[in-house]
Amino acid sequence: MSKLLYANFVRLKHDVCFWVILLVMAAIGVIQPVSSYHSMQRYTDYVIPLENSFTNYIPLIVIFGAAFCSLFIGTEYSDGTIRNKVIIGHRRADIYLSNLIVCFVAECVMCLVFFAANLCVGIPLLGFFQCGLGMILGYTGCAFVLCAAVTALYTLAAMLSQNKAVAAVVCTLGIVFMIFGGAYLNARISEPEIYDAYTYIDAAGNIEESEAWINPNYISGTKRVVYEFLNEFLPGNQTVLLWQGVAVHLWQMALYSGIITVAVTGVGIFFFCEEDIK
Repeated sequence: MSKLLYANFVRLKHDVCFWVILLVMAAIGVIQPVSSYHSMQRYTDYVIPLENSFTNYIPLIVIFGAAFCSLFIGTEYSDGTIRNKVIIGHRRADIYLSNLIVCFVAECVMCLVFFAANLCVGIPLLGFFQCGLGMILGYTGCAFVLCAAVTALYTLAAMLSQNKAVAAVVCTLGIVFMIFGGAYLNARISEPEIYDAYTYIDAAGNIEESEAWINPNYISGTKRVVYEFLNEFLPGNQTVLLWQGVAVHLWQMALYSGIITVAVTGVGIFFFCEEDIK
């Protein structure tokens, strides 16, 4: 395992896609607080705390991670590296885990590069976090476990598909659809049970008052329980909750991500060990 990890980290060091993503993450980390600062200078009564843009790295990292993992692992198939590793006697489980670990570490480095750029520029311009360091650390820790879960999914897709292009499309489009699905499900759950009364002026200029009414689209009962569970369990939904800063049960979400990581990795190793490598 140590030799496989060393070889993969050496390859990571020279991976062009990895360095391009690092540069993009650093650039975004700098641009966001600068943009917020310019908005505050333009509208003097408008205060933008640092945490408003800090969580924007979460959807970026899961999407960039999909592209990176599929290309990084797919290159091993296209170059015949995986077949050679099997031929010289490396266990398939070790090959699978080494790729998973290196891809996860790469995503963590991408996050850290964003943090460094964002904080170095953001703190002098916007000040420190107003929501408290504990919440930021909680969100960050949950985001790292989420990265492990999505990396497990990407590794599963890439290791079981020997076509690099197919793996890249499946991973990238898959996580994009999951994020959009998470946004839709979160919006459905967030709908109010009752719409409050409000006052308005009709066409004749008369002041009218509308009574409160029940929202027919409100989800209740068992269906709501299932939706709330899926909203905190699925990686795409977790991405939306953390990105929007509305996640409540962070430890629970981290536990779900851990379960997904272990379960998906176990399934991936099982099928990879049975796969006919060409």
